[in-house]
Amino acid sequence: MGKFERYLTLWVALAIIAGIGIGKFAGDSIEFLSDLEIAKVNIPVAILVWMMIYPMMVQIDFSSLKNVTKNSKGIGLTLVINWLIKPFTMAFFAWLFLDQIFSAYLNPEDAQQYIAGAIILGAAPCTAMVFVWSYLTKGDANYTLVQVSLNDLILLVLFIPIVRLLLGVTNIEIPYDTLIYSVLIFVVIPLTAGYISNKYLINKYGLEWFNSVFLAKLKPMSMIALITTLVLLFAFQGQRILDNPFDILLIAVPLTIQTYFIFFITWFIGRYLKLKHNVCAPSAMIGASNFFELAVAVAISLFGLNSGASLATVVGILIEVPVMLSLVALANKWRY
Repeated sequence: MGKFERYLTLWVALAIIAGIGIGKFAGDSIEFLSDLEIAKVNIPVAILVWMMIYPMMVQIDFSSLKNVTKNSKGIGLTLVINWLIKPFTMAFFAWLFLDQIFSAYLNPEDAQQYIAGAIILGAAPCTAMVFVWSYLTKGDANYTLVQVSLNDLILLVLFIPIVRLLLGVTNIEIPYDTLIYSVLIFVVIPLTAGYISNKYLINKYGLEWFNSVFLAKLKPMSMIALITTLVLLFAFQGQRILDNPFDILLIAVPLTIQTYFIFFITWFIGRYLKLKHNVCAPSAMIGASNFFELAVAVAISLFGLNSGASLATVVGILIEVPVMLSLVALANKWRY
């Protein structure tokens, strides 16, 4: 794991501080950025998210799907957890804590916004950082690649219906066309660009150059875009956070519980199915973590830069690395 990934929580915290500071002292002068939209999608954020997602998408080799029959139990377990269980348990935990248990501390409108952000986060399984978690647990690289490739393809089909269904259940009205635009802009386009780039560059320059030169040069772009997106997001969220700092902690509770819950249920089902450790560990990791870049982008597109839903997805980033590193340590301790 590189320094950026290892200290992601620190960089996120610094981005939050910087964003809040900018929002407090220069909020009016950057207000125009929130009005730069096409089809309800914020243009500056769209550009930054493309810069974040493309370096991840370009690494996906969909030719690996020919190996889908290998480790079929692990693949099946991952698909069931990611698409039939995870989105619904996230919605449940978010509703239970933010709408019920914490109702005395949150007004109903904020609670519904935070629930919406959690739902969007839970409907987007991890596609990039899972390579890091798999590596740290000595997971099967080929299995992880097939797993991620399948998730990207399924994401194109199921993400919109699941988000639409669960947001509807929470009585939040969302424009269906905006959700479609979000997936098109933040998944389909970078995924297509990544696929074409992957094939062209590897065929022309070779796999070694692609991994050691191209991806190395591309990595800083993703880092800069991620941090810039967070600074921009918190610049618009700044006053709201200063007024309600306790909300960050309240949002983190169901997100953290969800992460551990999904890991444990996947892990123990994997053990019951007699999966090898190098398959069981990445299966649990991809279920537990989230595609937070997509979640942030969709939340911003649907509800706006300064919405509670966007704030909830950013809290997901804040807890992602420390929680996942604790699960990596646990998976390694339980090696069999």
